[in-house]
Amino acid sequence: MVIGVAGLGKMGSAIAARLLDRGHAVVVWNRTEARAAPLLEMGAVLADTPAKLARRCDVIISMLFDGDAVNQVYHAAGGVLTADLTGKLVIEMTTLRPGAQIVLAAGVRDRGGAFIECPVGGTTGPARSGQLLGLVGGAPVDVEQARPVLEDLCRRIEHIGPVGAGATMKLAINLPLLVFWQALGESAALVSQLGLDPAWLITLFADTSGGPNVLKGRGPAIAAALAGEDPGEVTFDIDSICKDLRTMKDTAAARGFTLPVASRALEVFDAASAEGWGARDCAWLPTYWKTKSK
Repeated sequence: MVIGVAGLGKMGSAIAARLLDRGHAVVVWNRTEARAAPLLEMGAVLADTPAKLARRCDVIISMLFDGDAVNQVYHAAGGVLTADLTGKLVIEMTTLRPGAQIVLAAGVRDRGGAFIECPVGGTTGPARSGQLLGLVGGAPVDVEQARPVLEDLCRRIEHIGPVGAGATMKLAINLPLLVFWQALGESAALVSQLGLDPAWLITLFADTSGGPNVLKGRGPAIAAALAGEDPGEVTFDIDSICKDLRTMKDTAAARGFTLPVASRALEVFDAASAEGWGARDCAWLPTYWKTKSK
């Protein structure tokens, strides 16, 4: 089986590297070819266009930034949907609106291919070690076809329902996490006058009922940022958080309701991005609000 990976951002690159580690033949494509260099050294093969990648592969995984990037990769000249997809399986991992996944699935089927969506929970570390949470939408027969590949990437695979259901669940699981960054920033602002050690403070928060799993894994990075130090590698940047929150808002609006907590968090994070924080890791967000509260 030959697997293609379209999109070599942090997550796409980690997924491709994981598949190479697991012994798969991997073909990669990225708009900026230089990003493929480390994967080529590991044995991947570079395709010139998404269509050429699709023609060479049995399974095509797409992991892109947003809906605009997906439209370019699938619909533009040399896009995936210009290739004959008969007998091929497309696994779309980009975080998209449910309706966008449904439209994409129809386009793949029109070209003869099978389609599932599998947006994932987890960042680059879990992707590299095969510990992602896979939230799958698609027909049961297509999900079973994808399972051997997904098992190399995910610690847990949940078939949520038809195409669109996986996207809905991804937005749902991300919402509490993303607004937590603002809640933590407000908590840090409340106690800032006490002069507490940030590392100790984060361990205390993690030991309370309000402390989510992210504090266990990212606690040291958050503490470093609160202390004004470099929290390390960027795993999920602030601009990506803004994009996901905006997708949540749009999805809710299409269904006739609002998300007031997510909307307010988005306003704060958009302001952080406008002030030059957009490329920073999410661990910086509590620090941003702490600085705005002085």
